[in-house]
Amino acid sequence: MKLHSLLLTSALLISSSQSAFSQSVDFVEPKNGATLASPFKVVFGVTGMTVKPAGDMTANSGHHHLLINAESIPNGVTVPADATHIHYGKGQTEAEVNLPPGKYKLTMQFANWAHQSYGPQLSKSIDVVVK
Repeated sequence: MKLHSLLLTSALLISSSQSAFSQSVDFVEPKNGATLASPFKVVFGVTGMTVKPAGDMTANSGHHHLLINAESIPNGVTVPADATHIHYGKGQTEAEVNLPPGKYKLTMQFANWAHQSYGPQLSKSIDVVVK
């Protein structure tokens, strides 16, 4: 019986560590280096997590945030709510973004039900130019 428990525990640990490595976010649209006209469409992608609205406490879930010219948020830190930290707390997976002409670093940050960041491992940055 102890051997069975040990094997089951080992299998669960391996499974959970593999899923942690398979969690990621990516910009489906736009692509890194794109030149865009405003407003432009942003499409968020996530792997290994489920998109849920803010307030939904389902495990391994959360929602997207778009950071304009800002770095990823450390794990466990609440994503600010301001003009450069846009929340998609209804569970949106795409949005129209309107920015004046210029060069921008766009950072996608995935966060939990309480807007607490999952850290750099669930963050992705791209550079775009708005003409």
